[in-house]
Amino acid sequence: MLKSRKNLTRFTYETTAFEGWRLCVSRAGTTFTKYFSDKNYGSASESLRAAEQARTKLLKVIDNSRRINGKLSNATVEKSHQILKAS
Repeated sequence: MLKSRKNLTRFTYETTAFEGWRLCVSRAGTTFTKYFSDKNYGSASESLRAAEQARTKLLKVIDNSRRINGKLSNATVEKSHQILKAS
């Protein structure tokens, strides 16, 4: 059984069509979320690997960015969305 990890939650409900991982990271008032479906990646372990890679890239950008009045800059938010879109 695959267990949830930091910023990653496993979804395996019989009552829904979705099985896979949800990546959810919140920093400085902004939340980034993406779902990684087992169906799209071929298996639970492959969708987990894709989610972990996206999380690593996302955290690197977010944690190394400047804050403007305590918030992430628009450029950082846009770059983060691009990372999620590409994964």
